[in-house]
Amino acid sequence: MGGTSARLWFAVILASSCGASTATDGLVVSVRSPILVQRNHTTTLPCWLEPPQDAEDLEVRWYRGSDFDNPIMLYREKKVYSEKQPASYAGRVWFGPKDDKSGGLRSGDVSLKLENATIEDAGEYTCYVSSYQAYDSDTVRLLVTETGSPLLLSPVWKEDKRVNVSCKSERWYPQPTLRWSDGKQDLRAGNVMYGKDSSGLIWVHSWVLVQSSSEVSCSVGLSTIAVKEARMSLKEPPQPAPSESGSSAAGWVAFALLLVATAVVFAVLAAMYIKKRGKNSKSEPSDETVPFLPKDGKQPSVLTRLREYYVNIKLDEPKHKFLTVKGTMLRDTKCDDFPDGPSVTCLTAIKGTPGFSGGQHYWEVSLGPLDNPAVGLKQSWWVGVTSRPEILQESVSPNTSNGFWFLSSSPDSADVFQFSTKPRVFIGCPRPQKVGVFLDYDGGELSFYNVNDETLIGSFKVKFTGEVFPFFNPGKGDAAPMEILHKKEENHRGEEENSVDSVTHETEA
Repeated sequence: MGGTSARLWFAVILASSCGASTATDGLVVSVRSPILVQRNHTTTLPCWLEPPQDAEDLEVRWYRGSDFDNPIMLYREKKVYSEKQPASYAGRVWFGPKDDKSGGLRSGDVSLKLENATIEDAGEYTCYVSSYQAYDSDTVRLLVTETGSPLLLSPVWKEDKRVNVSCKSERWYPQPTLRWSDGKQDLRAGNVMYGKDSSGLIWVHSWVLVQSSSEVSCSVGLSTIAVKEARMSLKEPPQPAPSESGSSAAGWVAFALLLVATAVVFAVLAAMYIKKRGKNSKSEPSDETVPFLPKDGKQPSVLTRLREYYVNIKLDEPKHKFLTVKGTMLRDTKCDDFPDGPSVTCLTAIKGTPGFSGGQHYWEVSLGPLDNPAVGLKQSWWVGVTSRPEILQESVSPNTSNGFWFLSSSPDSADVFQFSTKPRVFIGCPRPQKVGVFLDYDGGELSFYNVNDETLIGSFKVKFTGEVFPFFNPGKGDAAPMEILHKKEENHRGEEENSVDSVTHETEA
């Protein structure tokens, strides 16, 4: 009797256990898709059991496409197996919570955490969960994006008073869309070209022909996910007479460049019309009676007029910890290990004197010799002005918001400049051997010129307050030094030479 009761009791327990197992045999996998991640970032592909149940004793398999036998992650018997894992996923995948309230595997959360996402990671991922009695799966689509570089607008002034504006951006994924507009309607582009770099990222390049005295904007983006925009306001530039070399103001000219990323930076780059200011004595003719052209029939070039305001700049601090200064030449000190690393920062910057609190002033800077290919032109430099009484010797990020207005080389391209705005403003034009800086303090403009071509590179529109000082940075690692050029003194007849010479012709400062 007792044995019969024991057998009946065991049968009841077994039946109860089997019933419980049957109740949990049905596995239902739920996912959230698509998932968007920026390249090189970490993301989680959400996958969980519904209703929640403990998944620690289940098999979880994540694989791509139909490659069931080579999963990117396999969990079984409370272990992770990586024998057949594709090499590209090694060390980058593990379980991760689908949200902050997740209880992990014990609550049925089998989400996949993916680190350092690459372009090749984009696609479909299958989440497969199985037990001895049941299985289920579902698919998560992963979208990997790269928002690309800031837009580079490059205008070229044509003879028919039209401007060919080029728009270029690199390192996008997937393929972005490009749109031109004049603020009122979309413009038809001359062409839109796409290509891929060695890493699989996409570049886009387009151009449009517009009339002068107009505004044009270029926007590049991935639908509504990430859109970058650059605007350019165009004005007809001054037309000085051609120089002896045949160059003129036609060519690469930058006008009122306005970059819009996540915020708008009002750094207006506009062509300047410089008018000579002076008091006329009673014996001098009035402005109305002065002939438009000089007696020789030639109109002075823009730089000829600007040089009437020439100032010989001296370096404020000849003894500099990270610079070697000799006269008006400067370069970075030969140092194997700068405190701020290889990046160019204020550690290698220096002020010039005198400072200015009004008026118009002009100076020129040499960025290397043209006649010495072994030395070449500088690859790394800053030129402009600062309102800071002292340049802090630390790794600060100088920009217009903290008192720095300057033009600098771009670390990514030889024929691209950038302005010290935030976000950065880029502009493309040929690399200059000499840069002219014109400060119109009262007019609120700071302009930069390619001295060799006598063309305007670009301008800041600034409301200056207090004293501002010339500002220089020779960068790091260049063979060529930076040199502040001085204007010749008056000759023996008391006439001022209208030319600028290097103080020294040495290539080593």
